[in-house]
Amino acid sequence: MSQATDLLGISNMPYARVVGVVSAAHFVSHYYILVLAPLLPFVRADYGVSYTEIGVAFAAFNIVSAALQTPAGFLADWLGARVLLIGGLLLGACAFLVVGLVESFWVMVAMFALAGVGNTVYHPADYALLSQHVPSDRIGQAFSFHTFAGMLGSAVAPVTLLMMQSVWGWRGAFVGAALLGLLVAVLLLAVRENAEKKVAPPKRHEGDAAASGWRVLLSAPILLNLMFFVLLAMMSGGTYNYSVVALGALYGTPLATANAALSGNLLLSAIGVLIGGLLVGRTSRHGLVATLGLASIALFTTLIAQIDLGALALVAVMSAGGFCSGVIMPSRDMIVRAVTPPGSFGKVFGFVTTGFNIGGIISPLVFGAIMDHGSPRLVFLLVAVFSLAAIATVVTRPRRLA
Repeated sequence: MSQATDLLGISNMPYARVVGVVSAAHFVSHYYILVLAPLLPFVRADYGVSYTEIGVAFAAFNIVSAALQTPAGFLADWLGARVLLIGGLLLGACAFLVVGLVESFWVMVAMFALAGVGNTVYHPADYALLSQHVPSDRIGQAFSFHTFAGMLGSAVAPVTLLMMQSVWGWRGAFVGAALLGLLVAVLLLAVRENAEKKVAPPKRHEGDAAASGWRVLLSAPILLNLMFFVLLAMMSGGTYNYSVVALGALYGTPLATANAALSGNLLLSAIGVLIGGLLVGRTSRHGLVATLGLASIALFTTLIAQIDLGALALVAVMSAGGFCSGVIMPSRDMIVRAVTPPGSFGKVFGFVTTGFNIGGIISPLVFGAIMDHGSPRLVFLLVAVFSLAAIATVVTRPRRLA
């Protein structure tokens, strides 16, 4: 990841350690989200449970995360983002340590609910810490590196968990994942916050007190950003979870080719995040960057829906769509920051990123029903529609509250 920080020009900055350790926490958060999926066959066989029963653990994690992320944002602004982030890391690590050590399926389900509580802190605390310590002219690059670290956590989780499982069994893999969280918590403890190096927020006026709490969250700018995140989650849910099966049903695309196209999409998305970080440092027109990226995604997915491109062209078009989705991510974060009142970064980012959970709950129902009704072309067309709808949330930009 040091090469990424060099590319973004933040490796030698006084706040680089804060960016690094906060990004490491984001790496852990994405790693923990995927901790059960690659180990699922081994867990199921060991406990002799059904896929539906295993699904209870996934549901417990996600429902708790969706319900408590906004309250966690309030805590980040009130208690302190660093303290909350350390607590979330320790909570998730302890939960997975118990899963690895205690032989009880229902204890595992309870621990996934507890890990869901820990998962609520990452987005509000991470963005609050970065906003406090990184100057405005570098915050876009910091957001970009933060997002890239999370994507890297998702990428390495399956292979490393399966490696640990092959050596120590699935319980050992959970213990190894727990140790990762404990290590990052220790690193975060070691990086002390220096009040003198914090970025001073703009002066708040007397009317700012009235713009606190739920009034901020229910204001038009923040609700538009919540919808923006919901639509992004719907787009990624359709692409990541259903593009492979939709391509097979629509064009008879071989499984290997469809998976290669999806892999290209994911890889280029990670590269696009870094390029997007460079872009936000060179322009303040984040809405325009997001609009162009979303329009390009709509174009590429419509092409896939209407034309049997062939293997090479399919991989290229899917990869181009992934690149565009990555490029808009730093601009996405800057758009949220631009409408957030001083002192409200935790609660606002906690609230709007709940859109990921909302979209994650809705998208399987929508796209699953589409596939069940034999309309694979509609999977790609609907992703394009969501992309265009997201543009409306970007170009409609009410002023932030004071």
